[in-house]
Parts: sequence; structure tokens; C-alpha cells
Amino acid sequence: MLQISPAPFSSILIIQTKFIGDIVLASTLARNLRLEFPGARIVFLCEAQFESFVVAHGIASEVVPFRRTRMRGTPLERGKELYAMVRALRRHRFDLTIDLTDSKTSRIVSGLVNARTRVGYNPPERSLRLLERQPANLFAKPYGFGGQHFVYRYLSPLEALGIELRVTVPSIQPPPFEAAKALALLGRHRIRPKAFVAVHAGASFEGRQWQPARFAEAIDQIAAETGLGVVLVGGPGERETAAQILAGTATPVVDLVGALSLESLLAVLAQARLFLGNESGPMHMAAAAGTPVVGLFGLTHPSRWGPVGVPSIALRPSMPCECVAKDLCRRTDPSKACCVWRLEVNPVVDAAREILARTELKKERAV
Repeated sequence: MLQISPAPFSSILIIQTKFIGDIVLASTLARNLRLEFPGARIVFLCEAQFESFVVAHGIASEVVPFRRTRMRGTPLERGKELYAMVRALRRHRFDLTIDLTDSKTSRIVSGLVNARTRVGYNPPERSLRLLERQPANLFAKPYGFGGQHFVYRYLSPLEALGIELRVTVPSIQPPPFEAAKALALLGRHRIRPKAFVAVHAGASFEGRQWQPARFAEAIDQIAAETGLGVVLVGGPGERETAAQILAGTATPVVDLVGALSLESLLAVLAQARLFLGNESGPMHMAAAAGTPVVGLFGLTHPSRWGPVGVPSIALRPSMPCECVAKDLCRRTDPSKACCVWRLEVNPVVDAAREILARTELKKERAV
């Protein structure tokens, strides 16, 4: 692999068009670049809904947004969105682009931006198809610095650029005004800081969601044993799941599902004593905010996608999985496999108990 000495880059584009969990993990790359090039302008290309989150938390100086719905629309809609995106990017005159997305579209964008140094992956995550072109002129390993977790995929471009690795885990703290808003919101619901469990029961696919009835049972056991409050969080599309949990619990639960922006969600997660939830973006947000995590996994291996940087336990049923949803499951695709449904309640409660005990011990020693 070709390696170069760090150049004095002044305008850097990071192409990260995936989801909020990927944005959180990619923040480590941006942080290392900012430490190496403190005067550089770092710009993210990302989904429009993440723009305020990225800028508010200092992950990037600026965002060039795109709309995923249009990129999945008619050929005319895709063409218009791509044209507007590239036109906005070319105004910046980037001297370095880093393509973390590693897709057909992201490679087209990287080529059209045509920075002096263009970092891509070799080999790519998926083989290039006929007539596809790899515009990169500097190649990163699939996983850099000897790491196995996906965060090291997003750090690998640093190794290709010859840049020292200084930050290895995400750390994202809410701005003071968001922290104050979160405290006020929790106060209105009579929830004290660091005295509640934040529960996220949603996911991008039904099969990645642990059953609502089991969440309800786990919530009742954890609350009864610890006296901690419970706050449900999630996006607007997860209200039905939240309703099922609320209907199945004896514990009073604060329902904030669909009520928080991403910035407010991070601020609430930062105040939690524990995060309990499926493998998802909010899980990575909680870890980045410094909150201990119990994460629930299916076919995806936690060594690749587990929470990093905080005390955590990632639970996964034994493999190979005895399929429990043959009509729904796509066992070769971790994002469409239902293995997490095989997790029982008791191991989840035990994991929460262990993490709470472990972190309480650390607090006592600090005092």
C-alpha cells in the first residue's frame, strides 16, 4: 500500500453518507485530522437530517447535505440531487477527499470533486462492477492499525496518509445549551440525572428489534431491583414499538420516543446511568456521550459493531442461529436477520446488573 507523509491539507472532505452510528464512529477520523491539521476546514458530505448534529457537536466545520429520498427516486431526481451535491462540493476546492462510504455513488462524487489527494479502500467493500471506476489515488486497508472493530475501518485512511493515530474512540458531548434543555426536560418528568436507564427498542429492521414484551419484562425487573427511572427514546417511526412496551410494563416509564432531535437525544443519553438497547445509532451515541451500555445483537458480531470507549456488555445469542423467523430472515445479511429474538430476558437483566455494579464501584473509588 502506498504511504505518503502528511501534507499540509487545508480543505478536507469526508464522504460519509450512511447512518448516525456511522457518523459517530467517523467522528474519530475527523478528530484525528483536526489534531494533525488544526487550521484545516473539515467538511462532511452526509444526509441532510444529520447536518445540525454534525455541526453542533464540532465533528466538522461544515456539512454539504444530500437527501437520501431523492437519491433513491427517479433517474431525474437522482441526477438533480447529484448535480446539486457536486456543484456545492466543488466550490470548496478540496485538496483531500476521504471516501468512507465506499459505494458506487460515493466513488462518482469523489471523482467529480477531483481533489489532489483522494483516499479510498483497497480492496473495496464490494467489488467494482463493469464500467465502475475507482477514482482514489491513495488506498487505505479495509481495517487500519491492526484493529477489527468498524471504527478502525474509518480510521484506516489515517494510516494510508501516514498520520499518527491519537484518538481511537468517539467522544461527543452536548453543547451547554442542549445539556441545560435535557436537564429541564428530565426535571419536568421528575427524572434525576444519572438516575435512569435510557431504553432504545427500535432498529432499522424488525428483525433487529428485541421483542417489546421482553423489553417490558426487563424494564420491570431492572427498575424494581435498582430503583432507577426509565426513559424510552427513539425516532418518530418507533412509536408503535414504544406503545407495546408501555402497555406491558408495570413500571412508570417516561416516553420521549419521537420527541427529541438528535442533539437533544445525545444530551439526554449523556445524563443516563445506563443505556439498554438494540444495535443501533443511539447505542453508539450513548457510548460516545460516556454512558455505560448493554447492547443487544443478532447476526452482527459485536467485535465489529459493539459499543466502544465505555463499560459495556454486548449480548448475542449462540451461533449458528436456529432460525426463528424463516419467512422474514435473510441470514446472510446481518441487517435483515432476526437472531436477536433468541435472547432471553434474564441474561439481559444480569448484564444490566453487572454494568451498574461495575460502574458504581468506580464511582466509589473516585470519591
